[in-house]
Amino acid sequence: MPLLNTIATPYAEALLQVAESRQETDTVADQVRGLLATWNDSAELRDAMSSPVLEPDAKKAALLALFQDQTTPSLLNLLKLLADRQRLPVMDAVLIRFLELYRDLRRITLANVRSATPLTAEQQEQLNQRVKAIAGTDEVELDVQVDPSLIGGFIVRMGSQVIDASLSGQVRRLGLALAKVS
Repeated sequence: MPLLNTIATPYAEALLQVAESRQETDTVADQVRGLLATWNDSAELRDAMSSPVLEPDAKKAALLALFQDQTTPSLLNLLKLLADRQRLPVMDAVLIRFLELYRDLRRITLANVRSATPLTAEQQEQLNQRVKAIAGTDEVELDVQVDPSLIGGFIVRMGSQVIDASLSGQVRRLGLALAKVS
């Protein structure tokens, strides 16, 4: 297990256990997704929470001001604990690990999708149904990213399985086939 997972897993497991005992696991998972989006979108927040100059109490006060009205007490307690133990620089790893454990618990398949253009709601639903059939699960979480370098189509990753239905993938495969003929 990588070192970061060794640090993140106990915190993530504790949050999952507390959320399960309070029957708020789905709510906490939604809040974690929102918190991760905020964390990833705000370099200022990451820099402030990772700064050795700011005291843990100042970081806790900032976290309370930012997230108290948007999070359950269990998630807020995790943030305060990470501040106290000076683990805020790995907060994203803890939250990502929590989501992995949550998906395992709920039997949700995560499908990372890169598409050349934004997918319509209908396309996402069709993709969702196909991923369910391939993965053999009842629920799928799509993480859709737009990547114009694909030229057209999409690439779906589910764990170690990859489905490449992109135009750039077809061009690459055609190039490889032509190279073998020569």
